[in-house]
Amino acid sequence: MERKWWHDKVFYQIYPKSFYDSNGDGIGDLRGIIRKLDYLKGLGVDVLWLSPIYQSPLADQGYDISDYYAIDPRFGTMEDMDELIAEAKKRGMYLLMDLVVNHCSDEHPWFEAAKKDPDGPYGKFFYLADQKDGRPCNWRSCFGGSVWDPLPGTDKQYLHIFHKKQPDLNWENPQVRQEIYKNINWWLDKGLGGFRIDAIINIKKPLPFRDYEPDRSDGLCSIAEMLKHAEGIGVFLEEMKRETFAKYDAFTVGEVFNMKEDEMRDFIGPDGHFSSMFDFNETIFGESPNGWYDMQKITAEDYKNCCFEAQERAEGIGFLSNIIENHDEPRGVSRYLPEGEHSVQAKKMLGGLNFFLKGLPFIYQGQEIGMENTVVSSMDEVDDISTLDQYQVALDAGLSPEEALRAVSAYSRDNARTPVQWDDGPQAGFTAGTPWLKVNPNYREINVAAQEPDEDSVLNFYKKMIALRKHPDYKDTFVYGSLIPFRREQKNLMAYYRKDAQNTLLVIGNYQNAPQDLILDREPRSVLLNNCKTLSLSKETLHLEPYQFLVLAM
Repeated sequence: MERKWWHDKVFYQIYPKSFYDSNGDGIGDLRGIIRKLDYLKGLGVDVLWLSPIYQSPLADQGYDISDYYAIDPRFGTMEDMDELIAEAKKRGMYLLMDLVVNHCSDEHPWFEAAKKDPDGPYGKFFYLADQKDGRPCNWRSCFGGSVWDPLPGTDKQYLHIFHKKQPDLNWENPQVRQEIYKNINWWLDKGLGGFRIDAIINIKKPLPFRDYEPDRSDGLCSIAEMLKHAEGIGVFLEEMKRETFAKYDAFTVGEVFNMKEDEMRDFIGPDGHFSSMFDFNETIFGESPNGWYDMQKITAEDYKNCCFEAQERAEGIGFLSNIIENHDEPRGVSRYLPEGEHSVQAKKMLGGLNFFLKGLPFIYQGQEIGMENTVVSSMDEVDDISTLDQYQVALDAGLSPEEALRAVSAYSRDNARTPVQWDDGPQAGFTAGTPWLKVNPNYREINVAAQEPDEDSVLNFYKKMIALRKHPDYKDTFVYGSLIPFRREQKNLMAYYRKDAQNTLLVIGNYQNAPQDLILDREPRSVLLNNCKTLSLSKETLHLEPYQFLVLAM
């Protein structure tokens, strides 16, 4: 395998609106990120991915871009962005931005021009159809309702896979693609390390539009059904790579859902469209076409099998990017640990099992201190448009308001978007003003300031994990070594070898709130990491404490 600059890096996602507010307006900003660069460097991360900071009406929190060349004033200025790139570089850190090119905002000049002259050149930047002919297809938007809405002031309608303020760009139009490539290169010329690529699988639509079998009483079908019939996305992605990323040796990680079974090599192989793609095998587990209210709760065995299945699919092909949470998912410790079992020890175990998988480790802001899902007592407190839609879906299915609130609260994107908990002062030290989204009430117990001096904290455990992955004696094993499941059949135990010619390392997690024994196949040479103060080993029988996590050199 040809070695790349990004192979041994540790990644950290920043959701700027909730990271750190430098000016007291209640919204995190670029200067806030600059102030916290030394914290991030001290943690040990190498690459920072920023969720969108482009100019936007924030209908979908910045994933609706009205100017790809401008920083939204709520986050700062282009001068702030240039300073952030420069300050990160001084610390040996790279910066990634979100690339959102399946759609733009309905306030983008292109869409404004399409409204004025739908038959003109900018009308061809979008998918437009005559209203008199009815809806061209029965696809359901990801945020509910039809993907078709009237184009204001005209007799046309336009397609939006996401929010109605996010019209889909017509990738079939070469002019659209060239405008996108021009913007990508403009940002790479500024010194970016690359991009996280949003919702990219959706850029290829099966044309002409047609109806598919409805999957709910609304007569509409999921976008997932459309994606099953879309062919030829690779032509677009290869062109984009050739015209942009490849010229700069840029790192790219794709948000790829609904990839066809035989396409992984095309996406992340040696000549893949992207450097990496996220493993969503765990996050999609238990999904129901009925909605969030019908989701199946994931168990320890489910989590283990999801991880190993993803590893098996990627083996010998390329690097997955591993997550337990991001800005679109609930907090990992609340999702993957049983209710009432969110102990410090359990949080460390979950973090460790994910962190040492083969692939690229991604940490989401606040994950390193074990931030949990927030408490939602009323839908009036909810900001997330996806949660608002799913609440209505649950009500329509017959759930009471209380049941619907409980069901959607567990999966709401707001869980990951509450402000980072920096200390136990007002508003968790995030802002001197009123935060745009309510701070999680548990910030007095869970915060950075309390954990930094505590050697046994979740934060310091993450620092130890990162240091171990970068240790010169073990780095190549963790980065390039094979992953071999160990005692996979043993219930509520997740264990695997990371192995190469130099080392055999055994990663172990007792995924339950009770002790259990594990029979090793040889005696360990040394203990590299342990989230407990004790280690009980009798010959080759290892006695594991509840939620104990270990990395052993064999």
